[in-house]
Amino acid sequence: MADGETGFDRILRFTLPDRHARGRIVRLGPVLDEILSAHAYPASIKHLLAEALALAALLGSLLKGNDGDDAGGQLTLQAQTEEGAVKLLVCDFRGGELRGYVQHDADKVAALGANPALFALFGRGYLAITFDIGSTGKRYQGIVPLEGASLAEACEAYFAQSEQVPTLIRVAVRSGPEGCVAGGLLVQHLAEGEEGRERLHVRLDHPEWEHVAALAGSIRHEELVDPRLGLESIGWRLFHEEREVRVDPGQHLTRGCRCTIEHYRSVIARFPPDEIAAMRNDNGVIVVDCAFCSRDFAITEV
Repeated sequence: MADGETGFDRILRFTLPDRHARGRIVRLGPVLDEILSAHAYPASIKHLLAEALALAALLGSLLKGNDGDDAGGQLTLQAQTEEGAVKLLVCDFRGGELRGYVQHDADKVAALGANPALFALFGRGYLAITFDIGSTGKRYQGIVPLEGASLAEACEAYFAQSEQVPTLIRVAVRSGPEGCVAGGLLVQHLAEGEEGRERLHVRLDHPEWEHVAALAGSIRHEELVDPRLGLESIGWRLFHEEREVRVDPGQHLTRGCRCTIEHYRSVIARFPPDEIAAMRNDNGVIVVDCAFCSRDFAITEV
């Protein structure tokens, strides 16, 4: 099957007008393998980063400007701690481009075994989610404790605490000889906005949301990562009894490391001459290491 048929590296957006709900479905395949191949991660870290990239795609696809997709906007997901086997996890999404990396202690990760819990990897950490709105230049950030059994649960807590928006998120990851696949589903209940009516998103027990959450929560992990099941088919299985489901094919996803010599030159040029001189090695070269793509850039002239 072609990527368009399986839904690999694509986002499907949908709305349920009668329930005042919206959703996103994503499945990552080749682009996920491309990002993971930049580093020799152990299996547990690959699984963690795959989940984070699926979440970044789901959350990033919520960005929307006045003319549709907010091409200049960016979603950044960052998990950090000072005490765990994983020190830092960073993923971002911009205009359909995904990238991410993990800083970890290899010995500590190896000692945790094959399937470590989120707390075992991070200890007491925090999750920061930042929305940079390209159309307005505004930035919105929420920080919550890194709690729950998964990053997906931590993201649900972010929306409940920082946005007061009822949100259900499910993410599944499968690794095999053919590569790594990650799939995700996000569904939210939104305010109707009618004058004089209570804002829906402050009611976590609203009947509309309870109905949508029950349907969306029936999704199985196997369905999210099954390449034989298209994204539209997942939406149909979950919500075929609804009177209306509006579907938007959404964006195709690519690996988006934006590192270039020209970019690093422009950044270094902002430093004072004495600091630039201190950056040079014995051969007079400034070597910049990109953590996202694991490449070194040798800069001789600034």
